[in-house]
Amino acid sequence: MKNTRSLLLVTTSVVAFMFLASALLLGPAVYAQSTAPSSLFNRPGNLLITDQFNNRVIEVDPLTKQIVWSFGSGNPSLCNPGPGSIIGSNYAERLSGGLTLMAGTGIPPGVPGTKACVDNRVIVVNENGKIVWQYGQAGKTGTGPDLLNVPVAAIQLPNHDFLITDQGNNRIIEVNMQKQIVWSYGPKSGPGALNSPNSAELLPNGHILIADEGNNRVIEITRSGQIVWEYSKGISGAAFASRLPNGDTLITDGGHSRILEVTMSKQIVFQYFTDTSPKSNSAPMPSNAVRIAGGDTIIADQFNDRVIVINSAKQIVFQYGETNHSGSGFDRLFGPYTGFEIGDYTGQTPPPSSFA
Repeated sequence: MKNTRSLLLVTTSVVAFMFLASALLLGPAVYAQSTAPSSLFNRPGNLLITDQFNNRVIEVDPLTKQIVWSFGSGNPSLCNPGPGSIIGSNYAERLSGGLTLMAGTGIPPGVPGTKACVDNRVIVVNENGKIVWQYGQAGKTGTGPDLLNVPVAAIQLPNHDFLITDQGNNRIIEVNMQKQIVWSYGPKSGPGALNSPNSAELLPNGHILIADEGNNRVIEITRSGQIVWEYSKGISGAAFASRLPNGDTLITDGGHSRILEVTMSKQIVFQYFTDTSPKSNSAPMPSNAVRIAGGDTIIADQFNDRVIVINSAKQIVFQYGETNHSGSGFDRLFGPYTGFEIGDYTGQTPPPSSFA
């Protein structure tokens, strides 16, 4: 969810594992470091989390809560966009070959405990933290070639292109490996005009599903830009949307601190509120939720500083991060924006089997 929008809405076990996590995260790193044997890296079932205000992306073993891979400084006071860093990470997903795609959204002024910093890059890094592909330039904002304005999400398409949600420019763009924009959507006026879009997914039918956050809606468009489905009833800040295998749409309604599943006929068949937990922030504004195989749902509960997994009975079966208590040490997060299970792309656009 757009950081500036959030600011307007919000005022605001094992000793060895703890030692390893603290040693890694309290000091800046040039490249990503591994806190465990490489056999734990990229293991299906691990969680990949964008720890937004800690300026890092982490991979967590859910059995031990051990961080097995991390990219970025883990330091909210640093402004160092460039090699080895990510600022205000809003999205990350694991690609083929252990590569990680992530969006450096940047941090706006006024977030307590952080330093305002512009990033504006979409990058792909390998296990060692080396950037192998990049679109956008560190610390620069624009609309021209190789420039972005608050990129909040990026996925790799089956054709190897990248679909980027360029929020500040109110557009969705498809960029090829050669960094050419080959498709874009972002009309300036009319019913299709976007207002701070927050995610975009390619559907099996070739359409694009967009969480149009500022317009409080989710829309499905054709490649020619025609809106063929829209849901907006009772939405306040559509942060993320995915189309489930059963045809329903899972929506993160950040302003109402809820996750809801709606049918194509726009009937709500499931909803969960993240602000009902003990010690919850009054407005946690969850920013991402995905359904995984087996029926559980992973939720990035942004201002509750946690990622949770709930089952179909709405019970929390796993939590990383202490509720409404930010930090960067063991089992701590600071404004997590997305959480995904490695190897599970239920409802999402799966990446190609090879990077290029």
